[in-house]
Amino acid sequence: MIAQFNGFEINAVHEGDAWKLCNFMIANADRLKRYFPKTLEQNLNPTLSQLFVEKMVKQFELKDEFLFTLKHSETRELAGVIYIKELDWDKKQGEFAYCIGYTFKGQGVTSKAIKELSKYAFNDLELETLQIIAHKDNLPSVNVALNTKFRWQKTLKNEFTPTGEQPLDMELFELHRPSRF
Repeated sequence: MIAQFNGFEINAVHEGDAWKLCNFMIANADRLKRYFPKTLEQNLNPTLSQLFVEKMVKQFELKDEFLFTLKHSETRELAGVIYIKELDWDKKQGEFAYCIGYTFKGQGVTSKAIKELSKYAFNDLELETLQIIAHKDNLPSVNVALNTKFRWQKTLKNEFTPTGEQPLDMELFELHRPSRF
């Protein structure tokens, strides 16, 4: 276990997560289709989810990309998933991407998870800079960045193109490793 807080726990993805991940993706497809289309399309059925999880476990081991599950400790329900991706080990930099299920939205769970994973990224992965990239209209995501002390840096022009849409400008937020974390 990476972290535990308020009845939730964060773990590295493991092969036993495939079914829960598939169910989470299908149940939250409307929430995920715009900003997580690739993850969604790789988890549309249990077989695809198993392949996806196997790939993500390998990427975790190779330190190419980290996928974490956020689960309710008592019910074991998958509440959300969080990536640390776009890793640049020379710059010691990584980017968070996260999604929370309908059932858990608006409860501050994502902000608490990002706080915990920021500690992990700084202390265990020895990263120096963490980023969150969010669309200005995605207020829940922007609020997670602000609630976790990430600071707005700049607007990234045409940074992300949702499926079937024009490119979107995205907002870049960063958190730098404190002298003691």
